[in-house]
Amino acid sequence: MLKAVIFDDEYIVTQGLQMMVDWSRYGIELVGTADDGISALQMVRELAPDIVMTDIRMPGLTGLQLIEEIAKEKPDTACIVFSGFNEFEYIRKALKLGVIDYLDKPITLEKIDEAIVRTIERIGHQQEHTQLKTQVSANKEALLEKAALDLLLLGTEAIPDWRAAFGKAEAEQVKGVTVLASTGRLDLLDEHPSYHIVSFSYGKEWIMAVFHYTLPAEELWEQLTILSPQMQETVGSGQTYTDLAGAGASLKEAVRALRYAVFLEEKGWTRFEPAEESLPKGLSEREEEIVFCMRTGNKEGLIRQLDDYKRWMEAQRLSPELVEQEVMKLAYIGYQVAMEAGGEVRTLVPHWELGGMSSRDRMFEWLRVQMEQLHNFMREDKHASKHNAVEKALAFIEKHYLESFTLQEVAEHVGMNATYLSLLFKEKVGTSYIKYVTKLRMEQAKIMLLKGMLVNDVSKKVGYYNYRHFTELFKKYTGVTPGQFREGHGISKSHEPVQEVGDHE
Repeated sequence: MLKAVIFDDEYIVTQGLQMMVDWSRYGIELVGTADDGISALQMVRELAPDIVMTDIRMPGLTGLQLIEEIAKEKPDTACIVFSGFNEFEYIRKALKLGVIDYLDKPITLEKIDEAIVRTIERIGHQQEHTQLKTQVSANKEALLEKAALDLLLLGTEAIPDWRAAFGKAEAEQVKGVTVLASTGRLDLLDEHPSYHIVSFSYGKEWIMAVFHYTLPAEELWEQLTILSPQMQETVGSGQTYTDLAGAGASLKEAVRALRYAVFLEEKGWTRFEPAEESLPKGLSEREEEIVFCMRTGNKEGLIRQLDDYKRWMEAQRLSPELVEQEVMKLAYIGYQVAMEAGGEVRTLVPHWELGGMSSRDRMFEWLRVQMEQLHNFMREDKHASKHNAVEKALAFIEKHYLESFTLQEVAEHVGMNATYLSLLFKEKVGTSYIKYVTKLRMEQAKIMLLKGMLVNDVSKKVGYYNYRHFTELFKKYTGVTPGQFREGHGISKSHEPVQEVGDHE
């Protein structure tokens, strides 16, 4: 049997996994647990386990330090780490040390089951002490998935390993990379000669790294456009980068687009629009969480994230000068988010106050006050002048909905950030911008079809220049294709162009 150990300073984790998991079912013997890094390392040296499951944060030695020692002394050991919320940097370091999996807390039996199965597959059912690298090399797809994930998280330093896993000859043909993030596994996308997709789970999301052999990526965008109305999942896409080092940026953009789409209860594909962002580039996950809470009006979430930010900063043991710098940066970001509303922010950031503060607690209290005031301004402003912005947006849509336009164009018309406008629109109108525009267009399309117009002409007249996309949207909205809708109302289609086969289902 394979031998496994569990290391975590939370008693409920070690005891819960020891009692709730039927280890023998996997052919595994749980040989020990420890609640600190020093005892854990000693146990590894004495028991030589095949599998180590460890928390990233532990007293004595951290999980990362423990894994580093294991990598030196027993490199064949398969390591799985437990990570808490917003421990992205620790996960990056763990991946660099060669861990084969990580589990977000809270840990569930389902997560443990999936991790154990994946680990056993890599170790090999027939051998108790198979070397991890040998197993991964034998499974090209698993190796490519890990190499792709490393590329997204580690950037430039992971490119050599990615090239080796992808195949040096094929890697030379790659012209760019785009990342998609989905709420669940997306099996609709087909492989195409112009790109290769590498898919894997990443936290709560399903990630698809699309490596392009030709640019621009028209085939991918056309597929997503056509398939979007059929999707039961929500999908966000980042920008396409010609430099593989940009894969990580594309991942962050895809996850950001996905998160806002989920908040707006949108199914299908949402594309990241760089013009929407006026904030500094390269925000950390903690800063992204704070921005999201402010934009969505989640004050409880904002306070919770500020508390997490404070604890994280304290753990870094930064100098007062660096703390002041980071606190001021976050206050500035909050100010920029408030400015997205398009009005005049009455709460200015008096940064000179920070210079006279000698303690971190006073600096963080100052930050909390600033962020709460900015948040309150945004909420109050929504119920006042921002009502006019939505009315102005509605008037623009009513006038131009039969034309092809974007949310960014509407936002520019009303003088507001596009992301903020989409959130405000949902709050004021009760439905998302996309659903509202689609409803107007589909109702107009029904009228045109009943007048006997050709489906292809109707598609163009209501702002959709891709016939197949229009057909899919119409079917999703009405339950039937445009041709079926027209026939159901006794309208002849004898003059419909023969090439428009997409309407025959």
